[in-house]
Amino acid sequence: MSVREGLSRFGKFLSGMVMPNIGAFIAWGFLTALFIETGWLPNEGFASIASPMLSYLIPVLIAAQGGYLTGGDRGRITGAIAVIGCIAGAPDTTMLMGAMVMGPIAGWVIKMFDRFMEDRTPAGFEMLIDNFSVGLIGMFLSMLGYIAIGPIMTAILAVLMGGVQILMQYGLMPLLAIFIEPAKVLFLNNAINHGIFTPIGIAQAEETGRSIMYMLEANPGPGLGVLLAYCFFCRDAKTRQSAPGAVIIHFFGGIHEIYFPYVLMNPKVIIAPIVGNMCAIAWFSFTGAGLTSAASPGSIIAFLSMTPSDLMLTNIIGVVIAAGVSFAIATPLVRPMATADLDQASQQMRDMKGSAEAAVISDTRGGKIVFACDAGMGSSAMGATRFRNRVKAERPDLTVEHSSVDTVPADASIVVCQRVLSERARKSAPQAQIVTIDNFLDDPALDALYTSLTQLSHAAELIETTPAPAPAPAEEERPSLAIERADVRLGVPSVGREQCIRDSGALLVQRGCVSKPYVDAMVERDRLTSVYIGMGIAIPHGTNDAKEAVEKTGVVLQQYPDGVDFDGEKAYLVFGIAGKGEEHLEVLANICRILEDESVLEKMKTTDDVDWVVDVLSGRR
Repeated sequence: MSVREGLSRFGKFLSGMVMPNIGAFIAWGFLTALFIETGWLPNEGFASIASPMLSYLIPVLIAAQGGYLTGGDRGRITGAIAVIGCIAGAPDTTMLMGAMVMGPIAGWVIKMFDRFMEDRTPAGFEMLIDNFSVGLIGMFLSMLGYIAIGPIMTAILAVLMGGVQILMQYGLMPLLAIFIEPAKVLFLNNAINHGIFTPIGIAQAEETGRSIMYMLEANPGPGLGVLLAYCFFCRDAKTRQSAPGAVIIHFFGGIHEIYFPYVLMNPKVIIAPIVGNMCAIAWFSFTGAGLTSAASPGSIIAFLSMTPSDLMLTNIIGVVIAAGVSFAIATPLVRPMATADLDQASQQMRDMKGSAEAAVISDTRGGKIVFACDAGMGSSAMGATRFRNRVKAERPDLTVEHSSVDTVPADASIVVCQRVLSERARKSAPQAQIVTIDNFLDDPALDALYTSLTQLSHAAELIETTPAPAPAPAEEERPSLAIERADVRLGVPSVGREQCIRDSGALLVQRGCVSKPYVDAMVERDRLTSVYIGMGIAIPHGTNDAKEAVEKTGVVLQQYPDGVDFDGEKAYLVFGIAGKGEEHLEVLANICRILEDESVLEKMKTTDDVDWVVDVLSGRR
């Protein structure tokens, strides 16, 4: 693993602890911005809520999430117990950094304990040992936090704060942009923002009610300037036409990753956001600007929501400066570009972002590849169907199937699963090579796996040079779904992820396919592993436990022209499915076969012709 990949994974891990709890930061930020003595609506009583929220609630939430990431549900509880010791050991310091350290450590310790006790627990004592182990390990770790971790984190934070003070004292803060902007394009923004800037920002905001550290990475101005330059001056029509949509997503949605491909297609453009951010930071430093809490996502809406009332104009000017300077510098760099390949740059970005790796497969003669998800009935089935169709022409000797991650067949050579399920896959199939992915349809790791399987030096040996004549294949039956106009909703306004899933479930209920408990099971399934499968498609479905709620097999489709966000990916087509017995597998296979034609898929994302959609899905076209 390269250093960049290692840092990227570390950043994603930090983000995995912080991002689920960003609502707590926002709540604290609003309480501070509104009710402190210099806030919008000063109120001593309401302002008193902010301090315990920052000192106790946020560190406990982060530690619990960190414990969960390394140790599951038991790690969550152990992490929450352990961080209390850090808080008590350094009562004058907000233990955000301590939580980021103590939570994962606690989760790992309880996980190691569980592995040790796996075959040693006497029958009938399971619950007793489970409860006491969490309590005792959590207690000892909290004591360690009190004695060592809390004071160490306080010292580290003091050093970092001292460094920031030196930079501010000598007017060197703008130089940070030289580091920040290239790191963002390399997807190291999470490591920087959550690992360094946020802990320092909290410490500053606790003292002064605001911090410039929250503004360094979240300012949407530098990226806006780059995108506007492409909007007005790029000669490549495809790139120029895509830029306005990217402006909206970046500036109002706060998804900064949208502008990274535009930098990657012409690396010289990185100068623009660097200088733009340097000028903005210089302005913020000169005026004493700051935010009350983290602006997440980094949209203008979140940025201004966290702005103190007396700094509203100042902060707006800073964003405008960043955008203006970035635009001015990017324009002459963008203008000479004759034809830019945005698709290639986007693929490069995905390859950088997707840290899944596929090992080169050395011997797969007659092997079995298993796509595994939590239940073995949804995304894995669709992924297996698509990959089977992709590889069968060059590797007819391979078997591609799907299963639950906990019931992988013993003869599996390769297991493909989402990263969050990798440990369960290794336990279930210790004999197999594990390929981890982010989604089942268009993940870079699947491309790497395909290449490994089809470009082996001995691959030709696996296919008979003179195969026996095969009977003429019968005409393949056109794939179809039992779907009617009432099952299809086009042009649905974008909503949140959970609401989108619940709307699919409600439509299944309305169509008489499932009872209401199935809807909650669809949401729970997405919490276990994402129902987004790639290529702009999500397929919400229930867990195994919800099969009794299925009245009849059915499928519904909701089209979101502006997309629904699934962890940074946009789903434009959301298929809600329910199947009696194993009929869901046929539904998934047919969806996959119908949408293999990319022209059909792309048209279905934007069309307003319900009859055409129904005809395509029902096999009449």
